[in-house]
Amino acid sequence: MTLRADNLDRLRDGDFDVLVIGGGINGAVSAAALSGRGLSVAIVDRGDFASFTSQESSNLVWGGFKYLENYELPLVWKLCSSRNRLMRTYPTQITELGFLATLDKTAPFPAWLAGLGAFGYWGIGRFFTKRPRLLTSKIIKKSEPIVDVSTAKGGIEYADAYLRENDSRFVWNFVRSALNAGAVAVNYVNLDSATHSDSGWTATLRDTATLRDTATLRDTASPTNEASVFTVRAKVLVNAAGPFVDGLNQDWKIETNHRIVYSKGIHLVVPKLTESERVLAFFDETGRLFYVIPMANRSVVGTTDTRTERADEGVTDEDRQFLLDQINAHLELDQPLGTSDIISERCGVRPLVVETDGNDQTETDWTSLSRKHELEVDPRQRVVTLFGGKLTDCLNIGEELMEAVEELGLALGPDTDSWFGEPSNEEREAFYRRAKQFGLDRPPSVERAVTMAEVIWRRHADASDMVLDLIEDDPSLGREFIEASDVLRAEVVLMGEREMIVHPQDLLRRRTKLALIIEPERLNSADAKVDLDGLLGVARSS
Repeated sequence: MTLRADNLDRLRDGDFDVLVIGGGINGAVSAAALSGRGLSVAIVDRGDFASFTSQESSNLVWGGFKYLENYELPLVWKLCSSRNRLMRTYPTQITELGFLATLDKTAPFPAWLAGLGAFGYWGIGRFFTKRPRLLTSKIIKKSEPIVDVSTAKGGIEYADAYLRENDSRFVWNFVRSALNAGAVAVNYVNLDSATHSDSGWTATLRDTATLRDTATLRDTASPTNEASVFTVRAKVLVNAAGPFVDGLNQDWKIETNHRIVYSKGIHLVVPKLTESERVLAFFDETGRLFYVIPMANRSVVGTTDTRTERADEGVTDEDRQFLLDQINAHLELDQPLGTSDIISERCGVRPLVVETDGNDQTETDWTSLSRKHELEVDPRQRVVTLFGGKLTDCLNIGEELMEAVEELGLALGPDTDSWFGEPSNEEREAFYRRAKQFGLDRPPSVERAVTMAEVIWRRHADASDMVLDLIEDDPSLGREFIEASDVLRAEVVLMGEREMIVHPQDLLRRRTKLALIIEPERLNSADAKVDLDGLLGVARSS
């Protein structure tokens, strides 16, 4: 029986302390935190884990430098503290990253003021990162020859952090932490309805991952259509549905003091534009920030900030052209970037929190909204709703949620902080020593890492030795799945065994970033598809 089928069986007709609806970053940290404190927890998502907003971020872990403009000092302090904590507890997954911001005629403030803000930001962050610098146009050009400084007034350089893998992989690690603590987690399970009574909540769930054409890419133990609907009971519901929290609360007739509005952001992944491992920041023609962000052997251009009424609005031709025009205007490229240079796209909506006061936000108010989160508790119906938030804030959300469920009468076990963070340095070094025996002390072909072992550890942490076990049994699994991908065939097998891969995109887009950095023609080649089918077939037969 596969991992997903086993969890589906445990979920069916189960009784839990907490049922978490939504498997993005908020839901994943909720499940990890609560199960880590001894509660019986189930988490479901109607798609794959992190398959909506949480897979569309900039991969940045940052304190919100731009929020200083609106004097949101408590929020910046809180986010910087969380950033520092994440950097300490995830030393290989989250690392410091420099930001070089060029200030030209489109910038809303002069370089000296930006420099003052950078030093203030550094201080709010308790001097945890590299000291900022005020830059002249000459220094910018020397540091980054690709930048057009013809209209630059100067610039600043400061530091934040970013995810070396991708956002959805980071979310999955919290789901895995919850599983390790005894939680039940299942993707592709839809919440059809939920009703509350004096004895708690009864949720009607539906497994939607049944009957796929390709046998190796389906969970063969999934129930038939007739048996795909079942019920679950829980004392408390956690509404972590991201952009869809308001809809669920309406269905449950829960009144809240906050609601969500949508801001659409897109990123374009293009060939690497600069060899430096830093973010290049500019102001677009409307005075908003956009970036060139490193991602393996690619560059990510973005993000836009457009109000939308639809959570599922995709990338438009206008979106693409706007970003291409901006980057071509600010960089001196041998050839201007065009649509043919786009390797992949990311498009997501940010669920921004506003107060429920009966009035819509004006356009001016909306553009100044931050990525803060709000947590509301309905003590009568025993529902906790998580509004907004961002990846950087995830540990705070987990801890606030634990306090909230305690207020609802659930008794938590000891707080050991075991639900987050990487294993110890000693465990990591022991893995590196063993990996050397398999030739994995070689430099990776794509990632900026010292060795391939470092990349494997970053993805799998305490499961990294399982990758070596598979290679030891079958040395052919030590080869890359796709040339110049830095994902070994053994990793594909391991993910198939323990990461609930239902559809190819679960692995290619979320458990790895292959679908973001590999050209579609290579990724979709017949050989790659056959190899993927075969490796996942090995996982399901083991």
